Amino acid sequence: MQPSKIAPRDRLIVALDLPEVAAAEAMIARLGDAVTFYKIGYQLAYTGGLPLVGRLADAGKKVFIDLKLHDIGNTVARGVESIAKLGATFLTVHAYPQTMKAAVEARAGSGLKILAVTVLTSYDDADLHAAGYRFGVSDLVEARAQQAQVLGVDGLVCSPQEAASLHKIVGHQMVLVTPGIRPAGTAAGDQKRIMTPARAIAAGGDYLVVGRPVLEAADPRAVADAIQAEIAQALG
Repeated sequence: MQPSKIAPRDRLIVALDLPEVAAAEAMIARLGDAVTFYKIGYQLAYTGGLPLVGRLADAGKKVFIDLKLHDIGNTVARGVESIAKLGATFLTVHAYPQTMKAAVEARAGSGLKILAVTVLTSYDDADLHAAGYRFGVSDLVEARAQQAQVLGVDGLVCSPQEAASLHKIVGHQMVLVTPGIRPAGTAAGDQKRIMTPARAIAAGGDYLVVGRPVLEAADPRAVADAIQAEIAQALG
């Protein structure tokens, strides 16, 4: 998908990081038409949230299933085949070559797009070294991006700080989905590589994932509307 073909209002993905389906449905109702794209991750998926994918799709919304799959190839493939039936737009896998290859092959013939998670936005160089990696964040992100492109992955999950350099590597054939988005004046929380919505778009982020700044706001819709306006302004 070329970035120029992404509708501006689809670029904001609100992460439904909530403890139960009822809370997620209430948030969706509060946000109304301010949000067209939602992310379902571990917390909601593990409390019965996956059937919500179909209901959102039927309502004209897009869904990003963020499960970061990583296992032996056969297990990943069977999981992807099941998820492809739900009607989601995106699914994440960790950017290990065997995992990416299995996921790409298993989603063939469906509308599901595979996103490879390069390095989590809560990690910095010290975290990678502590985990035994000899690369720093930027080098590992670039290496995994190159592998993902060769294997036919549809897009990458990266921090907005890496977006510009990644577009130089993979061009605009792969979409870049950037978590770690924090509107000006909001807390960073446990994220270490963050950026405001406008700066993330300017840096080359195609989709921006925002969770707590929206979910924890007194008026979630007002925050979502403000982010949408900031995205539209940054796109010019």
